[in-house]
Amino acid sequence: MRTILNILNFFMGGFLTTIGWLVATLLSIIFIITLPLTRSCWEITKLSLFPFGNEAVHVDELNPGRKNIFLNSGGTLLNIVWLVFCGWWLCVTHILVGIAQCITIIGIPTGIAHFKIAAIALWPVGRRVVSVEVAKAAREANARSRFN
Repeated sequence: MRTILNILNFFMGGFLTTIGWLVATLLSIIFIITLPLTRSCWEITKLSLFPFGNEAVHVDELNPGRKNIFLNSGGTLLNIVWLVFCGWWLCVTHILVGIAQCITIIGIPTGIAHFKIAAIALWPVGRRVVSVEVAKAAREANARSRFN
């Protein structure tokens, strides 16, 4: 089912958002100050292309023992730069594609996926795209460690 939804997403406008993320990735490579954004851009590009079966998870959820206040504050600064230069137009693109997909009944699941990615587009630094199963396992492990 995930494969069918990913194909449907691609043909109903997902290719537009993927191209937008590829352009943002290339821009982050070209400008030296935004080079640390490149990995986050590439991760979300994969999510935009295949939104079903994948999920964006913050690195703190994947490796809770490796939290670092310096890296978190640097990530926040990069996210602010991202929001000003690329985040808002990628978010608007995902919202518009999501609305267009939700107009058709068959496109509602893919439209909802684009609304979720729109929120990630505003603040992508520190996100990694992993399978749904890995994300669920990481959340369960974090929950067990917090309550034990």
